[in-house]
Amino acid sequence: MTANKWLVITYNLPSEPSKLRVKAWRKLKKLGAININQSMWVLPFSEKNHSVLDSLSEELENNNGETFIMQSVFMEEKFEQRVIEYFNKARQIEYEEIIDKCEDYFAEIERETSRKNFTFAEAEENEEELEKLLAWFEKIKLRDIYGSSLRKSTEEILEKCKNVFEEFNNKVYENERED
Repeated sequence: MTANKWLVITYNLPSEPSKLRVKAWRKLKKLGAININQSMWVLPFSEKNHSVLDSLSEELENNNGETFIMQSVFMEEKFEQRVIEYFNKARQIEYEEIIDKCEDYFAEIERETSRKNFTFAEAEENEEELEKLLAWFEKIKLRDIYGSSLRKSTEEILEKCKNVFEEFNNKVYENERED
């Protein structure tokens, strides 16, 4: 029998307004919770996770919902491993999205380079996009409790994004100095 503790929240909500369901879903997804059955969500136990679930529970119940929060352990390791695989799969999907956005970022820099659009405004726009990608990665990394296999690849492609931006930024600087 495993000794890892888990938090489980399950809830029932009125069908209307649907925004409450969406809000609960978004909050749980941002926390990194995994949905295993209808409205049953699982998270590794931590005081932070417990606090967020308590807050969510209170909000749902104040809006005519019914919630249950439980602390749990899996009776067999195979069940816990299955849930850990769900966690890693969810993070993998998120990392894949960042990798796709990095490819878009490279294409944008290439497009602007081929047009010789070496302006401060373009550099600033590309810097903001890079900062968004890096911030998004940090959010996912916090949810990546079990070390998804794509984490390292994502870190590497983001490093490449930084390098490509620096090269572009240097061209902008040189262009601005020439004017």
